[in-house]
Amino acid sequence: MSIRALKWITLRGNAGRGLGASRAHRGLVAGFFLGLSFVLVPDALAQRTEFRQGWNKFSPQDDITLGKRAATDAEKQLPLCNAPRVDAYLAELGARLAQKLPTGGVQYPFEFHCVNDKAINAFALPGGYVFVNRGAIEASDNEAQLSGVLAHELSHVALRHGTNQATKAIVAETGLGIFGAVFGDSAGGTLLTTLGSFTAGGVLLRYSRTAESQADVMGTQVLYDSGYDPRAMAQFFEKLEAETKGKNPPEFFSDHPNPEHRVGRVDEEVQKLGGVPLNAKRDSAEFEARVAGAVSAPAPPSRNFAEYQASSYALKYPDNWKKYPDSDGGGVSFAPEGGVVDDGSGHSALAYGLIIGMEQAKGDPNDGSALNNATGQVIQDLQKSNPSMKITRQGEHLRLNGRPGLSTYLSNLSPAGGQETDWVVTVLRPEGLVYFVCVAPQSAYDNYDKTFSSILDSVRFSK
Repeated sequence: MSIRALKWITLRGNAGRGLGASRAHRGLVAGFFLGLSFVLVPDALAQRTEFRQGWNKFSPQDDITLGKRAATDAEKQLPLCNAPRVDAYLAELGARLAQKLPTGGVQYPFEFHCVNDKAINAFALPGGYVFVNRGAIEASDNEAQLSGVLAHELSHVALRHGTNQATKAIVAETGLGIFGAVFGDSAGGTLLTTLGSFTAGGVLLRYSRTAESQADVMGTQVLYDSGYDPRAMAQFFEKLEAETKGKNPPEFFSDHPNPEHRVGRVDEEVQKLGGVPLNAKRDSAEFEARVAGAVSAPAPPSRNFAEYQASSYALKYPDNWKKYPDSDGGGVSFAPEGGVVDDGSGHSALAYGLIIGMEQAKGDPNDGSALNNATGQVIQDLQKSNPSMKITRQGEHLRLNGRPGLSTYLSNLSPAGGQETDWVVTVLRPEGLVYFVCVAPQSAYDNYDKTFSSILDSVRFSK
């Protein structure tokens, strides 16, 4: 269930925060120093564009340290795919591309992660820590296009755009006079700690259109040298632009400013490289077999249960599920690893698990009409926040811990894709209406029904 608009639950973290953080720093002064610049090699046999890195007070080792800290933070905040085969595939593909990356001899510890986010986006932190959204994987028509996305992000790493931007941002904040004092002889532990937070991605991932064009050109070279069709990256961008014409642009373009003449610049580089090789690779059986269905289902609910005690009730839940208390302390959610995903708009949503909350309601707990009215109001609130939600089975009376309750089934669009089933159980108490929302994709609901029933059977209300 997409729960972003429900006032009674706030899941910790914001999956899209880091990916969109670049928009928070658009006011930084970016004109102090030129970034990387294009330099043509005169050798007739090597007409490819070459690059020199912009001024950077961080060392390559600082990039690695900084990127690792930011990546660790990112892994805690982002809903990862929990799909080992996809992560392994990305790692293999990324390693092949990285071998053709001109890093100047620096050995970056490249890592590749799949993010369970339907938004079409990807980003690379300094030092080689690459995160690719499920949306970008699924939007790729073939392996060459996905390789183009990876090659583009890897080029940001090799060109050290992140710490180049951080260098310029610090100059803009402090001025040249105290710049040396801020850095000392090296980037300094304090500065690295400050920038190492993933929430500082607005500095590390804030690229200019020039930087984006450079990543396009170097990425084209990496594709060519790796045996892929070097036009694939431009084809991917063309596809995104065509499919979203007249609509909101993909998040990729929001976080990666779209340089002018992007496709033309790639085509120009392809010609400098000698054109598209006749045997250029475009797809592979591995891409189809290992990337299809990028997000795997969470691990089955444990048969062992942990206890949870609230102010007015207690219950037991699978011990391999995590609990997510509401920010105001008025409710709680329980979900397995991978059960909380991004709904495609940068908000966390529960795809598998249980939501518990309370709404103000008056009436005799034993009065069926009062229970019906209070339940109807909660369901209306749910439907306002989720326009696709429909009642599939009207309220049926039951008893929960000996108290009168109401059971209602609904369907909704699942943030994991397809339809989901939402089982809503409500009980009217002196303190208000307590509701339990059991959530799972329709295709997997039968695997969770017994667990949901066990949890509800364990509920004990305070006197």
